[in-house]
Amino acid sequence: MIVQDVINHLEKLAPLAYAEDFDNVGLLVGNKNEKLTGVLVTLDTLEAVVDEAIEENCNLIVSFHPIIFKGLKKLTGKNYVERVVMKAIKHDIAIYSMHTALDNALQGVNDIICNQLELTNKRILIPQSQTIKKLTTYVPKDEAEQLRAALFNVGAGSIGNYDDCSFNVEGYGTFNGNEGSNPTKGEKGQIHTEAETKITVTYAKHLESKIIKTLFDTHSYEEVAYEITTLENKNQNIGMGMVGELKVPMDEPDFLNYLKVKMNTACIRHSSFLSKPIKKVAVLGGSGSFAIQAAKASGAHVFITADLKYHDFFTAENRILLTDIGHYESEQYTKNLLVAYLTKKITNFAVILSKITTNPVKYF
Repeated sequence: MIVQDVINHLEKLAPLAYAEDFDNVGLLVGNKNEKLTGVLVTLDTLEAVVDEAIEENCNLIVSFHPIIFKGLKKLTGKNYVERVVMKAIKHDIAIYSMHTALDNALQGVNDIICNQLELTNKRILIPQSQTIKKLTTYVPKDEAEQLRAALFNVGAGSIGNYDDCSFNVEGYGTFNGNEGSNPTKGEKGQIHTEAETKITVTYAKHLESKIIKTLFDTHSYEEVAYEITTLENKNQNIGMGMVGELKVPMDEPDFLNYLKVKMNTACIRHSSFLSKPIKKVAVLGGSGSFAIQAAKASGAHVFITADLKYHDFFTAENRILLTDIGHYESEQYTKNLLVAYLTKKITNFAVILSKITTNPVKYF
């Protein structure tokens, strides 16, 4: 097994195509073709974590947060980022980061928070748009089934949970060309004849390269005519944050005590109590102030996130209880999720949960 094999498993859980544009995800350090010795899973990649990987004979670190985020112009060891990268390279250790790809995954960061709180009726808080694409192409009638099957085998027709299929295959009407016209199959601007079948298929955008490669590999035309359009539909299985419900409503002080225990946090900053029972709960791991309006619009009684600023608490406007449980605290169970997932997928290599607590914030 090589590093790329582990990456393939991780990208089935959280395809990188759904990471936010500002993010830096994927293989950040190392050779994807290196033979695997072991996997260490962490929330952050610090020098102590690289030392732990060396000690545990793991040459792949799977880190939630990317150690390289703003970019590197030099490697002189002047700061912790440069020292981590230099040490990883020196010891042939690869570093792979998932970050917002896992934030946006259905069974990712926010799902694990909901599970910790034992919430039911879960759904995405802010569904992503423009994640569904449609391919339209034309193929000789006697090749239609072969092409359809080939596209299906690489995931075409699959949306959201990647199980539902959506294909449209239809015969194309007769073309009556002008006198002397001589349509040639496969050329740009080709004119489709009665001998062709139109195939239309929807697919998740992270599959696009596979879809196009399969189309070209399977189609008999030298130059394939096809059209790709991006659909505006919101994808209810991909996006930031989640909303769920408590099995039994709680009053606000009791809920905050429950939240402290379940999320193992020493301190909760919150907006004013509304003297209303808590039933519907919105969550967003990490810095989530951008989702306050979405949480209010969802009808949630409380919004659990981190990194709220002073003025963010004013935006509660007596409509929702805002809670800041801490950045690390909101994401701390992510590494447990990844270890459990990889352990099921990889049975012949060690997948180790890092013992290093990487939280830089201390409470007095």
